Amino acid sequence: MDLLAKLEAIAQRHARMKALGGDAVGVVNEKMLSPTRALINGRETILAGTNNYMGITFDAECIAAGQKALAEYGTGTTGSRIANGSFALHKQLEAEFAAFLGRRHCIVFTTGYQANLGMMSGLAGPRDTIYLDADSHSSIYDGCTLSGAKLVRFRHNDAADLDKRLSRAEEDEGGKLVVLEGIYSMMGDRAPLADFIAVKKKHGFQLLVDEAHSFGVLGPHGRGLADEAGLEKEVDFVVGTFSKSVGAIGGFGAGDHPYFEYLRFAMRPYMFTASSSPASVATSIAAVRKLAAEPQRRKRLAENSARLFEGFRALGLELGCGEASPVVAVRCPDEPSTIAMWNALLRAGVYVNIALPPGTPNKLCLLRCSVSAAHSDADLDRIIELFGDVVAQGHGRKVANG
Repeated sequence: MDLLAKLEAIAQRHARMKALGGDAVGVVNEKMLSPTRALINGRETILAGTNNYMGITFDAECIAAGQKALAEYGTGTTGSRIANGSFALHKQLEAEFAAFLGRRHCIVFTTGYQANLGMMSGLAGPRDTIYLDADSHSSIYDGCTLSGAKLVRFRHNDAADLDKRLSRAEEDEGGKLVVLEGIYSMMGDRAPLADFIAVKKKHGFQLLVDEAHSFGVLGPHGRGLADEAGLEKEVDFVVGTFSKSVGAIGGFGAGDHPYFEYLRFAMRPYMFTASSSPASVATSIAAVRKLAAEPQRRKRLAENSARLFEGFRALGLELGCGEASPVVAVRCPDEPSTIAMWNALLRAGVYVNIALPPGTPNKLCLLRCSVSAAHSDADLDRIIELFGDVVAQGHGRKVANG
């Protein structure tokens, strides 16, 4: 398919989607009212699809830190850290984040997407092999492509399948890097980390865990899945984003390898991208400190996640995974009904994510919720009520006007 044909196909699909109601991929938040509320189409709407896990985006201390940095350092860095140098705030964030993670080294990226592009391409090259969970995020796939390494996919969350594939490649030259995610962004399920660690001890490889959706969420310290499982020492590298629990923008890679700092000179997405703005970096510093000082946010998020998960399960909805998670995905029968139900929910005053093939595992159609520590019980009960009215009934007609 040539470029114009590809664009034409996308335009036709978008037109079909809009014909069934609103523009499900072009929602505009006309005004943000709080971490969990916005004006959409002139109506106050509950936000249940924004990954604002800690509800930290309107925190007064974080906002003040960003404003102070804006006044002191200006609006932007106007170039990369390799070319223009680092701001003191960049080094401070890296030092404080490394300490929070319990790692010797941390590198900060402008976005979470670039963190995966950089880490994959910096850690592996054409002679190496990256073993990748089939349900991995697009940024991980793109990072693998950029690396030039051989890519081997194994079945989702299947350590036995990885073991089998590694056994077939014992004589392969080059290094081996295995990539997992703490919480998978579409379905909300977690990697069985202990099972993969057992395979690592058998075969020997470098292990990277993307904690984008699990950082701040899981573990006694909020460091993610490896923290929760007590297996941080078995994980060689950690990647994540500031756009979820931290409530800002940016990404990070961290590890203990003695040559880790030299990755800065091996990662094109780091070397040739303008560095994070001072305001965003300062906001992230304040947010990380707050996450360390306020573990009650994680406790509240866990309670909220369980409330929504159990509420949906009581409705008989088919969920993406079998345990409570801040990502709660509901399986839907087909694309037209999913779009219709999404529109009905939005008209009734709740925004969730719509996820359709090819961007979903196994060509599933999903309505995806992300829970926040800032959601009230009333918010969650209203979401459950609307999913009962709209989704459990199998159509989007019952709630037309809210």
